[in-house]
Amino acid sequence: MQLLDLIETYTAQDASAERLYAREGRRVRGGRNTPQYKTALLEAARLYEGVLAGRLPGHRLSEAMTTSDFSYLFGDIIDRQMLAAYQHMPVMWQSIAKRGRVRDFRTVTRYALDGGEAVLSEVKETAEYPAASVSDSRYEYKVKKYGKRLPFSWEAFVNDDLDALREMPQRLANSARFSEERFVADLFAGATGPDSTFFSVGNANVVTGNPALSVAGLTTAFNTLAAQVDTDGNPIYLGGVVLVVPPALKITANNIINATEILAADGGGDGTGNNQLRVANWLRNDVTVLVNPWLPIVSNSSNGNTSWYLIADPNVGRPAMEIGFLSGHESPELFMKSPNATRVGGGLIDPMDGDFDTDSIDTKVRHVFGGTLLDAKSAVASNGSGS
Repeated sequence: MQLLDLIETYTAQDASAERLYAREGRRVRGGRNTPQYKTALLEAARLYEGVLAGRLPGHRLSEAMTTSDFSYLFGDIIDRQMLAAYQHMPVMWQSIAKRGRVRDFRTVTRYALDGGEAVLSEVKETAEYPAASVSDSRYEYKVKKYGKRLPFSWEAFVNDDLDALREMPQRLANSARFSEERFVADLFAGATGPDSTFFSVGNANVVTGNPALSVAGLTTAFNTLAAQVDTDGNPIYLGGVVLVVPPALKITANNIINATEILAADGGGDGTGNNQLRVANWLRNDVTVLVNPWLPIVSNSSNGNTSWYLIADPNVGRPAMEIGFLSGHESPELFMKSPNATRVGGGLIDPMDGDFDTDSIDTKVRHVFGGTLLDAKSAVASNGSGS
C-alpha cells in the first residue's frame, strides 16, 4: 500500500484511529479527528513520500522538522506505517490459539468447565432428579512488556541515506509479529519436539508410536484426537483441525492434504496390499496446513524438522491455548526520543538532530502480550521419530 493511500485510509477510519491514539494522549492543534489535522497530515505525508522517492531534496524534510506541528505529524506518519505493516503481515498463531484481552499486568485466571453434559438419566415416578457433576480447570498467565530500540545516526540523515526511515516501520512491525509467533511456538514445542508436559501419556495426546507424517500417521492422529472424552465420558466435538508442520515437512503435508485421491487398504491404512480402495481425499475438507518456520528454531536439539501437530480450531469448543493482549495496547506502539538539547540562540530542536551527547536518533517499539496452554484434549502431536 502506498504511503498516501495508507494515510487516507487511516484518516478515514476516525473511530478506530481516535481510539488507538487517544490512549497515548497525543493531540495536535485541537485533536487528530479534525479536518484541519487530516489536511495537515496528508500534506506532511506528501512531503515525506516525495523525499523518500527522491522527488524532493532531503533538506526540505529537515527544515519541516523544525516546526512543532510537523514533528507530531511525522511521528504519526511513521506510527501509521508500522501499524499498517503489522496488520498486513500474515498471522499464523490465530489459526491455533484463541485471542484474549487482559486489563493489566497482574496474573489472570481462565476457568474451563467440564462435565454437566452427561446423557440424561431416566427419572422414576416421584424419584429425585440426579445431580450432575461439574469440575473446573484453572489456567493462569500474565502479559509482559517486550520491545527494542532502533537507533540511527544524524550523519545518515544528513547524507540523505533515508533507507533507515523507509525501512524502520517495516522492521519494527516484523519484530512485533515475529515476537508473537516465536512466543506461541515456544508454548507447544520444546527443544526436542512437542512440549513434553502438554503432550504426554497422561494427557493421552501423543500419537501412538510417534510416526512420521503420512496418511497412516494422520489416521492414527485423528483416532487419538477422536478418542478424547470429557469427564462425563462424552465425545468432544471439534471443528476443523490444523496440521502444523516445520518447513521440512511442507511438501509432504501439502501433497497429502491436496491429493485428489488416497489409495487405502480395504481394512484401513495405506493401500499396499492386493486389495486397495481408491477414495476421494477426505482430508482436504477437514485439515488445514500451517507451515511454522519457528518449529526447527525452537526444537533445535532434535526432532525440529520431523515433529508435527494436529490442533483443533480455537474458535470451536475448547481451545488448546490462549494469547492475551493488554487492553488498550493490543498493537505494537512506536515512540521517538525527544531531543534533549537547546540551541544557544533559542528555538525548537529538530528531533532528527538527535540527542545532546551523540546526535543519535532513537526510536523504540513496545508490545505487550502473554499466553498459556489450555486444553490438552484439543491437540495431539508426534515427534516423527517412529519410536
